[in-house]
Amino acid sequence: MIIVSACLLGVKCRYDGGSTPDKKLQSMASEVAFIPVCPEQLGGLPTPRVHAQIVDGNGEDVINGLAKVIDSNNRDLTGQFLKGAEEVREIARLMKVSTAIMKEESPSCGVRFIRKSGVTKEGMGVTSALLMREGIHVISSDEISEEYVRYCSYRK
Repeated sequence: MIIVSACLLGVKCRYDGGSTPDKKLQSMASEVAFIPVCPEQLGGLPTPRVHAQIVDGNGEDVINGLAKVIDSNNRDLTGQFLKGAEEVREIARLMKVSTAIMKEESPSCGVRFIRKSGVTKEGMGVTSALLMREGIHVISSDEISEEYVRYCSYRK
């Protein structure tokens, strides 16, 4: 089983109420056991919701208490982002997941990049950072091939 950012499978859970379907992943959904997750919804945030970003760091810094997640109304959503990440981690533990495919540029799911003030910056989102700490192989949806996803789905 593989955890996947739900928006990549067409679930309308993004902050703007939309999704970012990945045709490769969608075409494999009937053959590969995907577990779709939206950390922000699992953390209690509604859809749609106000855009949020990590301030003063990256996801790892948020986990370490050195940075915050703030929405465009200047509300601190750090607690909700941490709760969502912890919920995804618990799902991964329960289902014995070893791989996660996550959406780039998200403050939750970004693997190599997150968006700050409308600009793409290097850094990992909160959930991706927590999953990596857990020893889960976290990869960007931008880097996947069908063969690799199939390989990961059979790994223990």
